[in-house]
Amino acid sequence: MAKRSLRASPVGVKKAKQQFALKGWTQEYLANEVGIKTRQPIWRFFAGQAIERYTFFELCTRLDLDWREIALDPPLEYIALNIDGSTDFTELGIDALVQIVRSQRRDKINHQCGILQLLDVNRPIKIEQIYIDVNILEQIASQQWLEISAINSLAPEDIDRYGLGKIVESQIPGMQAVAKYNKLRVLGKPGSGKSTFLKHLAIECNREQFVESQIPIFIKLRDFAESRREQHQIDFLEFIHQEFLTSDISQLSVIKKLLQAGRVLLLIDGMDEVSHEEESMILNEIRRFSEKYHKNQFVATCRTASQKLALQGFTDVEIAPFTQKQITDFSQKWFVAFSKEPNDGVATSLQFMDKLELPENWRFRRMITTPLFLHLACSIFHRQGKFPIKQAEFYKQGMDLLLGKWDEAEGIERDQIYRGFLLPQKLKLLSQIASATFEQGQYFFEQGAVEQYIGDYLESLPEASTDPEEIQQASEGVLRAIESQHGLLAERARGIFSFSYLALQEYFTARKIVANHNLQSLGQSLQGLVDHITDPQWREIFLLTASMLRSADGLVELMKQQIDALVSEDPHLQDFLAWASKKSQSNPLETKSATGRAFYLALTRVPKLAPDLALACTLDQGEFLDAALDDLLRESVLKKSKDFAYVHACGDALSNILGIVVDIGFHKSLQQLSDQLPNNNHTKASFEDWCHNNYATWVKKLQEAIATHRNIGNKWEFSIPQEQALQHYYDANQLLLDCLNSNCEVTTSIREEIEATLLLPQQELEKREWE
Repeated sequence: MAKRSLRASPVGVKKAKQQFALKGWTQEYLANEVGIKTRQPIWRFFAGQAIERYTFFELCTRLDLDWREIALDPPLEYIALNIDGSTDFTELGIDALVQIVRSQRRDKINHQCGILQLLDVNRPIKIEQIYIDVNILEQIASQQWLEISAINSLAPEDIDRYGLGKIVESQIPGMQAVAKYNKLRVLGKPGSGKSTFLKHLAIECNREQFVESQIPIFIKLRDFAESRREQHQIDFLEFIHQEFLTSDISQLSVIKKLLQAGRVLLLIDGMDEVSHEEESMILNEIRRFSEKYHKNQFVATCRTASQKLALQGFTDVEIAPFTQKQITDFSQKWFVAFSKEPNDGVATSLQFMDKLELPENWRFRRMITTPLFLHLACSIFHRQGKFPIKQAEFYKQGMDLLLGKWDEAEGIERDQIYRGFLLPQKLKLLSQIASATFEQGQYFFEQGAVEQYIGDYLESLPEASTDPEEIQQASEGVLRAIESQHGLLAERARGIFSFSYLALQEYFTARKIVANHNLQSLGQSLQGLVDHITDPQWREIFLLTASMLRSADGLVELMKQQIDALVSEDPHLQDFLAWASKKSQSNPLETKSATGRAFYLALTRVPKLAPDLALACTLDQGEFLDAALDDLLRESVLKKSKDFAYVHACGDALSNILGIVVDIGFHKSLQQLSDQLPNNNHTKASFEDWCHNNYATWVKKLQEAIATHRNIGNKWEFSIPQEQALQHYYDANQLLLDCLNSNCEVTTSIREEIEATLLLPQQELEKREWE
């Protein structure tokens, strides 16, 4: 039985208020016109609330409005029916027709677009629970012409976001882009949120929150392709007709009337998901349809790599990577959606963002700028309460999704030569490309070069073709398939490619090293890696390789040997290491010897060498007295202008140091120096006289006392090559410790031996070997 009340839609309320204002009436006057005693139904009508249906009809009549254009979801029995009982739409005005058709299709659109099934999640989720607005790039980086030399000098932290920095001002909200362009093609990498964006548009239009005068139609293009195969070349209009039949709208004339009036928002998802044999025919069909019904709004999606599937009259834009705010918003929605209590989800999302901001997680921050990788990061954090210590595990799970499960979960079958590749073959090919390019210091590489690497791999396969032209064509096809299907390789400018994230190039390079099947080849690969120990660009490769090896014993031993060899031939550097070792031995027994050596190396303040004593901190110890003395010396020597406050501060520092000095002779010397400092009884003139006549001598005595009793303060002089060698030596030791602390598999005895012999001079290393 039909409901006995009606209410105005948001659009209907707007029209009614406009008409009411034109009439110049009061609500009391309108109530009298309608013949009701109270104004309550009037304000309920203008508030979009339900009122008795006959009153609704009367109000619309008095305001010269068609009630069918004003009402929200009017029951079908209120509308004229055909003899056979079907709804007769032919007499309806276009606004009323839009309202009725939208109401009949509302459930279908909600079913198609209101629910998301995320990969590796065992239950569906409502789109509004997790969706956040996306931004659109109106310029597309891969369409510009650039020389490779212009971009290959970028710093590692700038590589992932190349092409975005210059056009960040061109980003606009996705909804604004749809409103701006009547025919829009939205490009994006796999997992960038293209399909979800279309579904969001459909839901918002369905709710009259966006282009409220139109009816959304959401179509997966591969479904149309399948219908074409099964139903003898049906056209696009007939396919839409069949789509409407599921909503009990059988009249083709209804669809034509809506299309001719430009009242359809047609959302076409997955232009890249049809087979190569069909794509030309299907795209031509879409072109014809969009030209015939050009008054309507069209939005299509396509992977960035498939730009050749262009549509005439469509503007190409690209989904932008998530901003910091979008990452924050998405993660909060994600954790709230998958937590038992909303407050728990909010708390977890705050922890997630705090951990994400840690310096060691900058690669995570670069990768999780797409919904796919951000979802994966949230999922791992949700299960473990932290990011994985072994970052290779995160990359591995991401590759399993992109290389194996993505198209499978979507039910997409690709037809390129690449389709026959198994997951291990895909991983091996990507590892060879990554390793070959990274070895040459190439973050960006020309299309011909990467096709050559692919060709070399194809030639190594069983029953491979020997025809150079066939190999070339296959190589180009595989490259485009990798780019289109997975987005792991991206065209950054015309003919210039790179891995979509530097972290993936590093991961696949490390994987190539680890993937050797016998000890001899593995040893050669590890030695090749160790040859790069002074190259900061290889740091992440060392860490990834150490964490991926079943046993990292061989790697850390080779690293230790290579590090010691960096300074073994320089007598002066060996003397320096011997001094640091001897100095550390004079400290209490509970101090780790390697800690002490690291501390005294850093204390020399060799240019850029551990200004924050980082290596000593890694070894978890500090030498407070010598650090305080060193600071006092540096302040005393370097300070140019002297005033009473400064000298008084030096006196306070010296008093604090006296409190921890246990050596009687040293304590006496420092006390005498402290007593010589001017006190509060000095006048300004006598203080200035003391500084002029005595300060330089006082500083020299302080240096001599510290050098005599603590053996620090004597300045070590190094040549520029020696400074560079020492810097490499220090940084490489830091890298070795980072590898040991990366949760890699190293036997206890080898770990203890390496930590005990860090930073030792060659003479002491040889002595330990004899003992």
